[in-house]
Amino acid sequence: MKVLVINSGSTTLKYQLIDSVSEEVMAKGNCERIGQDPKFPTHKEAFTFVIDTLLNGTIASLDEIDAVGHRVVHGGEYFSHSVVVDDDVIEKIDELSDLAPLHNPANLLGIKACMKLMPGVPNVAVFDTAFHQTMEEKAYIYGIPYEYYDKYKLRKYGFHGTSHSFVSKRSIELLGKPAEDTKIIVCHLGGGASISAVKGGKSVDTSMGLTPLEGLIMGTRSGSIDPAVVQYIADKGDKSIDDVMTILNKKSGIYGLSGVSADFRDIEAGYIDGDPKCTLAFKAFCYQIVKTVGGYIAAMNGVDMISFTAGIGEHDSLVRKEILSYFGYLGIELDEAANDKNGEIMISTPDSKVKVYVIPTNEELAICRETVELVKKS
Repeated sequence: MKVLVINSGSTTLKYQLIDSVSEEVMAKGNCERIGQDPKFPTHKEAFTFVIDTLLNGTIASLDEIDAVGHRVVHGGEYFSHSVVVDDDVIEKIDELSDLAPLHNPANLLGIKACMKLMPGVPNVAVFDTAFHQTMEEKAYIYGIPYEYYDKYKLRKYGFHGTSHSFVSKRSIELLGKPAEDTKIIVCHLGGGASISAVKGGKSVDTSMGLTPLEGLIMGTRSGSIDPAVVQYIADKGDKSIDDVMTILNKKSGIYGLSGVSADFRDIEAGYIDGDPKCTLAFKAFCYQIVKTVGGYIAAMNGVDMISFTAGIGEHDSLVRKEILSYFGYLGIELDEAANDKNGEIMISTPDSKVKVYVIPTNEELAICRETVELVKKS
């Protein structure tokens, strides 16, 4: 089965064509600056470009595409698993656009474009939030009047679910024991960063919230702060709520702290050179992760494995070393030589009481697998 995986953002469209049997990536690409580039005035032109590219040597006909899997950011409480798209699913994704105004409408554009260009080909929606729908109410509820949950479903949802699911499943395989007996913490560390506690193969807590702004310090996002900061900045700086939210989403995080960059490679270079603001950004980023991991260990009453993934998690040995330096009390000892290598690898010593792994994430492959499983059932 050939599966086209689509990740449609507000101004981008990433795609991969995957042979589901061999799991070989037959083609991949990214259309950027949609709405700004005259080449891609809308997502429709971007999808047409993708199809034309695939037909120009990768496949002979669209009939070779058996299914399309779409990343959809917000599934709310409607979707606890991936679904085959129908009119009701489209209506619910649209309804949830208030919770993800930059993403769900773009995701819908991708779905509708594929349905128009390839009528009859099944489309599957794979939700970022679905994996975390196993959280108990005590974990996802906010300490605000309950009526806001009743009326508007204001609660923690969590994101990066496809990645957390993929990496936690691989972690269970590496542990070599029944899923129900495992306690795993997944650190998805990139420009956007989140951590999940996975007990018995199910997410029991995660650091992102109603939106991806909650949780860790990230590339340009502030992460969790005192809510009063919003009013304070608005009052002191004569700014609107929208202005402040732009600051918290796009001008904060390691970029705001360092004044240098949102790219952690630049932050690390400054840290190594002794730049004080880069050092602050580096240390604050790692410290937030340490506190969150420690809290999740307590919540699960222990941990069997800590897994690092995504851009920083997979490639930044210095960040991993800094984080793990706080966890000697767990009996974790870092294998320095292993930590300097790339790819899937155990970076704790064999006699460490808790295993620590680097596990490359593959969200596109995870979406492909979910798509194949659902299409075969339908």
